[in-house]
Amino acid sequence: MPYIQTVQLLESLEQQLKINHLWSIQSPSDAELASVAPFACDTLRFEQWLQFIFIPKMSMLIQTQSPLPSKISLAPMAEHVWGNRSELAELTKLLAVLDNLLTGQ
Repeated sequence: MPYIQTVQLLESLEQQLKINHLWSIQSPSDAELASVAPFACDTLRFEQWLQFIFIPKMSMLIQTQSPLPSKISLAPMAEHVWGNRSELAELTKLLAVLDNLLTGQ
């Protein structure tokens, strides 16, 4: 399992979200976090989902040495949500690297 690389990418993801002012100080409500829609798209913005659901869940999987997801497509969702916002190109590339790492494990 590529735990070390995944930890590094998650840290970079957090940094990129902060650099791009997409990191939230206030946590969503329990009801918003309980969404069962893909990426919680009915209650959260994509960057909120990354911060409050994806990063914590991946961190927990790594801490417990559990299997990491092997089919993941974050970059296409980022492209869909953020469109052609050139300032977010690095963030989208980072998500593509994470996709490739986990899908190729």
